[in-house]
Amino acid sequence: MPLFKKRTAGKPGEWYYCLQHQKVEEGPECPAKDRFGPYTSPQEAARAMETARERNLQWENDPRWHDAPAGDGRDGEGS
Repeated sequence: MPLFKKRTAGKPGEWYYCLQHQKVEEGPECPAKDRFGPYTSPQEAARAMETARERNLQWENDPRWHDAPAGDGRDGEGS
């Protein structure tokens, strides 16, 4: 008996953004490597790329994620 069951259909109300097809899908239609989610609404899934961009900007500007102290002119990468 397998430890994990392969889910072929999503739960009602699960929404995903498919990176390959660039569209919102209800339930996981495409492989996990090709999608963001789950989201609670189709509108939230439709904003997946915008949300990812916003989070990337927050990460890039968060001094806790860089080795160099803020304001010393270095970007935290090795010489």
